[in-house]
Amino acid sequence: MEGALENDPKSTPSPSESTQPPGPARALKVEPPGDAEGCVRPLETAPKKLCGYLSKFGGKGPLRGWKCRWFFYDEKKCHLYYSRTAQDANPLDSIDLSSAVFDCKADAEEEGTFEIKTPSRVITLKAATKQVMLYWLQQLQMKRWEFHNSPPAPPATPDVALAGHGPTLHLELGQEEAELEEFLCPVKTPTGLVGAAAAFQPVPAMPSALQNISLKHLGTEIQNTMHNICGNKPAQAAGHGPLVEESSQSGEHQKGEQPLTHDASTPGKEPEESPKPVPKSSLPTSLMQKPKRQSNTFPFFSDGLARSRTAQEKVVALEQQVLVLTKELKSQKELVLILHKALEAAQQEKRASSAYLAAAEDKDRLELVRHKVRQIAELSRQVEALEQERVRLVHEAGLREQQVQALQQHTQLLMDKNQAKQQVICKLSEKLTEDLPPDTSDGNFLSQQEMIEHLKDDMEAYRTQNRFLNSEIHQVTKIWRKVAEKEKALLTKCAYLQARNCQVESKHLSGLRRLQEAVGTEAGDFSELLQQLIQEALQWEAGEASDSVELSPISEYDDYGFLTVPDYEVEDLKLLAKIQALEVRSHHLLTLEAVERPLRERWAALGELMPSAELKQLLRAGVPREHRPRVWRWLVHRRVRHLHSPGCYRELLARGQACEHPAARQIELDLNRTFPTNKYFTCPTSSFPDRLRRVLLAFSWQNPTIGYCQGLNRLAAIALLVLEDEESAFWCLVAIVENILPAEYYSKTLTASQVDQRVLQDLLSEKLPRLMAHLGQHHVDLSLITFNWFLVVFADSLISDILLRVWDAFLYEGTKVVFRYALAIFKYNEEEILRLQDSLEIYQYLRFFTRTICDSRKLMSIAFNDMNPFPMKQLRQLRAAHRERLETELWELERLKAEYLERRASRGRAVPEGCISEDEGEGDG
Repeated sequence: MEGALENDPKSTPSPSESTQPPGPARALKVEPPGDAEGCVRPLETAPKKLCGYLSKFGGKGPLRGWKCRWFFYDEKKCHLYYSRTAQDANPLDSIDLSSAVFDCKADAEEEGTFEIKTPSRVITLKAATKQVMLYWLQQLQMKRWEFHNSPPAPPATPDVALAGHGPTLHLELGQEEAELEEFLCPVKTPTGLVGAAAAFQPVPAMPSALQNISLKHLGTEIQNTMHNICGNKPAQAAGHGPLVEESSQSGEHQKGEQPLTHDASTPGKEPEESPKPVPKSSLPTSLMQKPKRQSNTFPFFSDGLARSRTAQEKVVALEQQVLVLTKELKSQKELVLILHKALEAAQQEKRASSAYLAAAEDKDRLELVRHKVRQIAELSRQVEALEQERVRLVHEAGLREQQVQALQQHTQLLMDKNQAKQQVICKLSEKLTEDLPPDTSDGNFLSQQEMIEHLKDDMEAYRTQNRFLNSEIHQVTKIWRKVAEKEKALLTKCAYLQARNCQVESKHLSGLRRLQEAVGTEAGDFSELLQQLIQEALQWEAGEASDSVELSPISEYDDYGFLTVPDYEVEDLKLLAKIQALEVRSHHLLTLEAVERPLRERWAALGELMPSAELKQLLRAGVPREHRPRVWRWLVHRRVRHLHSPGCYRELLARGQACEHPAARQIELDLNRTFPTNKYFTCPTSSFPDRLRRVLLAFSWQNPTIGYCQGLNRLAAIALLVLEDEESAFWCLVAIVENILPAEYYSKTLTASQVDQRVLQDLLSEKLPRLMAHLGQHHVDLSLITFNWFLVVFADSLISDILLRVWDAFLYEGTKVVFRYALAIFKYNEEEILRLQDSLEIYQYLRFFTRTICDSRKLMSIAFNDMNPFPMKQLRQLRAAHRERLETELWELERLKAEYLERRASRGRAVPEGCISEDEGEGDG
């Protein structure tokens, strides 16, 4: 950026600017090119400095107003320190620029006024000129950007550690400068008003000395005054100025705490006598030591300036030498190319001559001569063609020249015409001025001219302000994005650590649970200690979790109103509920960033929904909450588009209002049993029960064959919770019952449901033979558990997050998904079931074991990967075979029932004596 700071490697100072001192004064720490050990550093590594005098608005009461302050920037902390003068040892205060924004006011009362706004306060500053103001604003912007893009400071060997970051950081800063230049042109460095030159200038005068004193930082003011007085006494005795003496005090931070006193004629020479010690201050020691390290070293300015001039002269000489060598190399390359072409032509001529001389007969030589003649003729034709092309181009150039001359003549005519118009305008203006009254014409004209000039100045000021604010918005936005990325990375790391903590705690509680099962009801100290540990583990969350930081906390209810963790009524299962809560939280934290966010991005990028392999995989992975209603409506529409008709749902509701359906009473009874732990169906003020009643009544009129069957209320409730629209939920229920599930699934005999239970038994025997053998050994009938799974599609079994993922795939692929997940659930918990050796324990575990599944990704992988192959043809064959057997069994039952009724009827006609009831006997009497 033009007008950059003194040691900026990206800007080369002009000869007129090279006379400025190489660094600022107060707290600029302009050191000789060497480190603490005396090693010489390259000139380019010297830190850039920013300092100068500005006016700061502050104070209270009668002392409120502008106060002159010396400002200097700290590269490491991104703080802008300020003191009363450049020679003060301690800064009065500092401004944190890392989170600050800058603003300049075009309509400010005084020129050069700008503001630095931090989260805690607003600092109003004023520069000497508008150019100085813009320079400070641009430099502060760049300093803030450098701080946010600089790599973290390494613990040791900074030169080695930063070697890899240097080029990248330099490139980023260069790009940022180029981007800022698009908004606001770079401002040249104001000579003598910023940097080291400003420190040598006299302090700007104030109306009164008291007005410039900071009463808020009175202790610091006294300390600085005492420091200056004690530092000036030896200097005045030796005949030196205050700046020289102050520079001698700056050496106290060197090794061995040996201060340096420099003579004006021999800078850098060590004195023999030691300076007077600095008086003690009421300020803390850390605050005192810091400004000492930042104190001035003015005698090194001339040394650094001489070294910088020598280095610049060497660089210029080397650049000129490189330029000369580059030109010479270019000419040598051209010469080599010409010689190469000449050599190639000579080699071709040599080959032709050799072939001519090597020919054995005259005939061959004659043929070679003819070949050469043909080549010469071909080249002659090419020369003629090129000559014709040259003539054509010369002719076109002549035509273009004529066109250019014509355009020049036309331009000259337009210019003459424009000049004539300007003369007419001038004459009319003069005539108008002459016609005006002599006493007011000049005044009005001058006032209008002044107004125009003021408006131009205002326009330029607002234009400058607009450009700067655009650059500020641009940079602050980029800084905010970087901070947001860092915050996101930290939150991800914290989420991972919290998930690991939940896993460790879950394993601890699982160990306590197994110990509890192993100990049983035995009495003893160990049993009491175990109970105490369990009680402490259950009560820990209320006491300790309040102090921890919650990242994406798991609330009591999810987005659909279901309990996140099931509420077990049995006291022995409270520990299991706590374990499950920890597993749910761990799974949620681990999958939030790694799985859920990429999945949301894929769904957001998906355009129009169309059946495809990609959509199938996305549905199996699960639909995000925000996309699920739209996707389900599309899935349902694919199933019922041949049945769907506008106004059908309203007509069915009207029929239900006209006359009561026979199933209305059973529907009313089941409304209160629908999801008793869901807040949307248990809240007295919720509208969901009324909407569910209307959906079930409309379906009863839609399908009179089924009417209503227990289980339909749960299917309709899930559809209503997701789709939120009564009519959409109604058509979803129609699609499931009449299209996806087989016929007679909800008939009076539940024939198709019983068939699927037998099919599941066969698939379990094929996929999980060890588990089925174990269950058969203990005579466990799985249909008592799994029948309800199929009837309501896991609505009462799985936690809501996994349940809705099952439904996502179920609405697209059909009933095969139900079989896949049923097998996967048993595979997921196979080892736990195999450890149980009692049929009662197995039944108790199967009653709630589906609620313990928290890892939806693992369950999905088992269902769609481990259970393969799973052909639909096999499912159809098994269904057909079991349906035939079931119908035979039902027919046999009907035959036995008919025979029994016939025998009973025949026995009822011939009643034996003595078997007459008392009522019948009394009636006969």
